[in-house]
Formats: sequence, structure tokens, C-alpha cells
Amino acid sequence: MAFQNIVITGASSGIGAALARYYAKPGVTLGLTGRDAARLGAVAADARAAGAAVETAAFDLRDRTALNGFLAGFETAHPIDLIIANAGILDGTRADGTIEDAQTARRVIDINLLGGVDTLHAVLPVMRARKSGHIVLVSSLAAMSPLPDAPAYSASKAGLMSYGLAMRAAVAPDNVRISVVCPGYVTSAMTETHIGEHPLKISAEKAARLIARGIARNKPLIGFPLPLYILSLIEPLFPEFVVRIATKGIRFHVEPSS
Repeated sequence: MAFQNIVITGASSGIGAALARYYAKPGVTLGLTGRDAARLGAVAADARAAGAAVETAAFDLRDRTALNGFLAGFETAHPIDLIIANAGILDGTRADGTIEDAQTARRVIDINLLGGVDTLHAVLPVMRARKSGHIVLVSSLAAMSPLPDAPAYSASKAGLMSYGLAMRAAVAPDNVRISVVCPGYVTSAMTETHIGEHPLKISAEKAARLIARGIARNKPLIGFPLPLYILSLIEPLFPEFVVRIATKGIRFHVEPSS
């Protein structure tokens, strides 16, 4: 399926930026959002150079008024074929070993989980009414293999995965498609704040190609890289002490970005 009108949240860097560049071509209109106006502008310039028409908006995803306003305006002018809810943050254990507090956990869950849910529902009614459209929620392999150094991040991504897969079945009769993406380590501004090992890390460009291929095939769950995806799926089958020993070498701390 060829998508003409595409919205990507969290498009100023990493996977979001790579997806914007991947889909940019003549005849495509992109709606790109992110927190960093300068980086978002650079991505938009690349997309325009590739022939796409681009609309941008810089805001924090917690500003639901800005989110809903941008999506409503874009939808009115360019009925959305594909929306990729990619915006998210990482937080967790600090360098001194301090674990996240309740305020940190709420912020992560608000952006990663509730922000994704609100993005979905901002476009779902019109997609159901016209019986077309594809919604993609970007979760993480941490949804299946929780990270002790990022509990709220893991919980938010697990919730997003479950919500997306459940909603996929719920809206299938309306011909609306929902896919959930579960990446491993991908080169991005987020992984720069993750101080520790990044096993099997791939480039954002490769991640974008894998995601786009999964979307084109209407896969319910798009997980990669394959070895970590398989390990994440079977991890619950192993005793807790085995998991702790196996993951000891990939413990990390977070240095939050602004």
C-alpha cells in the first residue's frame, strides 16, 4: 500500500527522523512533530529536498491541546493514511544508583503510554468512519523483557504494546490497521542517554526500513533485531535467577537529556 498522507510524532531524531526521510518522496505529505524545533526543521528540509510536502509543529507531547490541534488540522487538509506514534523518552537509574521516583515514573508513563494512546484516539474516529488507515505505536523490546534500570519505561512500553494489539482486534472490522513496533537498541538521541552496553544496536535508517517493511505487510508486531526479539519472547519461561545472571552485563544508568 502506498501512503500519501503520513504523520510521525517524535520526528526530530532517531527512528522518527529516519522514518520521515524514508517515506519522503513526491506526492507524499508529511506531518512531523517533535520537541526540538531546530532538529525538526532539519529533518523537514531533507524531506522537502526529497520531494515531499511537509508540515511541522514543535511541542512537548504532554501538551495535548497542541497535539490534538495539529492532528485535527492536518487531517482536515490531508486525510491521514498512516500515523506513527513514535515520541517517547527514557528515564531511570542514575549514575549514583538512585532509582526513579514517582514523579519521574509519572512523566515517563504520561509521555510514552498516555501520549501514544491519545495520539491513537485523535485519529481513530475518522479512520473508522472512512474505513481505512494504519496506526503504528512504537513500543520497545523492554515491553517483553522489563529493564530493572528503567521500570517506568518498561511499564509504559508494555502497556502501549498491549493496548495496541488489543485495539488492533477491536477495530479490525472497520478496516483500520494497528501495528506495534518493538525495537531493540537503535542509534538515537535516546540511546545516547543510556550509559551502558547496547547489544546488537542498529542504525536508525535500518530500523526505519524494518518498520516500513512490517507496516507494508500489516504485521501486528514488528520486533527487531531478531536474536533479541526471540530472547525477549522466551524470557518469561526462564527462572528469575537465570535472567538476572544473563542480563547482569547490560545493566545501565540514565543521563537524562533536556
